[in-house]
Order: sequence, then C-alpha cells, then structure tokens
Amino acid sequence: MTALPFALNHMTTPSLPLGAFFELARSLGMSSVEIRNDLDNNAILDGTPAMDVAALAGRYDITIISINALQRFNEWNERRQAEAEELIAYARDCGAMALVLVPVNDSSGQADGERQANLRKALTALKPMLEKAGIIGLVEPLGFEICSLRSKTEAVDAIKAVDGEKTFRLVHDTFHHHLAGELEIYPEMTGLIHISGVTDERVAVTDLRDSHRVLVDQADLLDNVGQIRRLRAAGYAGPLSFEPFAAEVHELADPATAVRQSVDYIQIHI
Repeated sequence: MTALPFALNHMTTPSLPLGAFFELARSLGMSSVEIRNDLDNNAILDGTPAMDVAALAGRYDITIISINALQRFNEWNERRQAEAEELIAYARDCGAMALVLVPVNDSSGQADGERQANLRKALTALKPMLEKAGIIGLVEPLGFEICSLRSKTEAVDAIKAVDGEKTFRLVHDTFHHHLAGELEIYPEMTGLIHISGVTDERVAVTDLRDSHRVLVDQADLLDNVGQIRRLRAAGYAGPLSFEPFAAEVHELADPATAVRQSVDYIQIHI
C-alpha cells in the first residue's frame, strides 16, 4: 500500500509552539506542514522572523507547503495590498511554497457580476507579486452561504481570465466542498486538499461551522474518503492536509494518537 502524502495544518494543534508542531508532524511520518498567521503567541503573529522559521523547518527537515492565509483577498484595496506584500515576503523568506487566499465571508460582495469582477481584480494584482516571489496562490472557495466565493468553477474561470494557471491553484477543502454542494472538482487545478470531518448528525448542513470540524473517522458525514478517492483517481497527487477547527480536537491530551488513527482510517479506505 502506497502511503498517502498527508500534511498537518497548525490549526490541528494551535497551542503547540512551532518547533513542537514540526516535531509532532515528523513523529507522524509527515514532512509537510501549513503554518498560520492567525494563531496568538505563535509564529507568525508573535513576530518570529521568517528566517528563524526557515531555520527551524530545516532542523526538522520540514517543508512548509503554505502560509494560511491572506484573508478577504478578493476585497482588493491598499490595506489588502500591504497585507499581501508582507505575507508574500514572509512566505518567500521562510521557504513556504504557497500562500492560501481566503475570500470575504460576511455576506458582502456576493452580487452576481460584482463578485466575479472583485475576484479578477484581486488575482490580477496578486499575480505579479506572487510570480516575483516564486510563490503559488492557493484560492480557497468557502462553502458558507455568506461567502463571496463559493464556486470552484468561478475561481477557475477567473484564474484562466487573468492567465494565472501557472500562478494560482485551488484548495479543495472537504468541509467547504460539502457545504457548497458543487459537483465539479478540477483536479488539474487543485494544489492542496484540506481534510476535516463532521460527525454531529443533529446539525443541518446550512448550520455547520468551523467549530464542527473534527478529525476524520468512520462517523464522518462529509464523505472525505469519497472526495479524496475521486480527486486522486482524476490525477491529483498533492498533499492531504489535516485542518480540524473543533475545540475538542485542540484540547486533546494526545493529538499524535488521534491524528495517527485518522491517518490509518483514511489510508485503509482510499
């Protein structure tokens, strides 16, 4: 059985310092991680220089596949440009391969025509910045009904409209794909899969939130196994990155065992 290319998003264990997080990944047989810019008292928010992160990753032989994330990327303005410049520079200097791009998620910018124009404007501005730094932009549609970019098809159309096929890729998030109800998967445009499960049968799909996202096991309601199997059968060979947001996962006394059990479950069923 060929081992699947699992990776670990720092959201899995947000309280672990970066070095301990890298050590956890290695203990699980993973060499790829995603670091985040939304974790208090942790790199990047604690001011850790990018070169220090690069050195730490080198010490553990870790590949940083992304920084997660530039928020509200499709609301392009001077503030967003400054944030993008800072994050892209940090990604370049810490050795990250990509920057995740998260759309506006507050019911604004949703009008037909407006949202497509906003998306193309942002991608047009980001493209030369990312190319100069040698960084991939990972566009992540969100399934929430209040999101300004729910559709992978709209994302792909916009990427192609700005001739960005070499600069941008999609994030296929199994949770958001389920919420969006979109059938298309675009394996050739996918650069990363985020995996998390939902097991609470009492919650309607429209009421699901990040707080419901746990590790994937036999009780998963999102068909993570089916989604991953379909993408891989269609040619996707990239990383599968664990990204659970639920407090019950974050508070685990032994996250290594829990993640390993999820790895084993997915590996056996793919």
